[in-house]
Amino acid sequence: MFRRRTALSVSTAAGLLAAVPLLTACGSTAHPGAAAVVGKDRITVSQLQGEVEDVREAQRSSPQGQQLLANSARLGQDTLIRLVQDRIVAQAGRDHGVEVTRRELQEQRTRVEKANGGAAATEDRFLALGIAPDRIDQALAMDLTHSKLNDKLGTARANQVLAQTSDALHVDVNPRYGTWDARRGTARTVLDPWLRPAAPPVPGEPA
Repeated sequence: MFRRRTALSVSTAAGLLAAVPLLTACGSTAHPGAAAVVGKDRITVSQLQGEVEDVREAQRSSPQGQQLLANSARLGQDTLIRLVQDRIVAQAGRDHGVEVTRRELQEQRTRVEKANGGAAATEDRFLALGIAPDRIDQALAMDLTHSKLNDKLGTARANQVLAQTSDALHVDVNPRYGTWDARRGTARTVLDPWLRPAAPPVPGEPA
């Protein structure tokens, strides 16, 4: 089941680290030029490549660049999973009256930075998870929305809602990146449904 950790919980990044998609040898999406289609929203291959290059560029600029690059061989697939998950969680939030305010997002960012030892250290941590600095707020907003869904509906029901939302949006992933599993919210089967905590817990905080 989904395990929640406050402050450092970034479930979107957990999905992209734990959910490495199964690549297919052949096949093509029904939507040329799309890496995935989520409802009426197309995630184009060029958009995905741009997201990946943002991360690569930040990694190359990091003192740990060589190690980061070596550990992110599946960055393209992982990034696509995150982009799809983000749209599904956002839609589920809208459908169930869950909203993340700008203030809540700012407060969460402050908590995460404090727990990690500052803004720069936080960026390094997210970068290691394949998330560029300018996408941290997006990742946090997704996590907060999911957490609010859990609080409002209960974890089991929230997972059902996310799977139902995925089905309703008719997620179509280009076969080169895998086959979408609506129940687990990823392009391959993982041990836990949907999203899992991405970052280590805050010292002294219960799991």
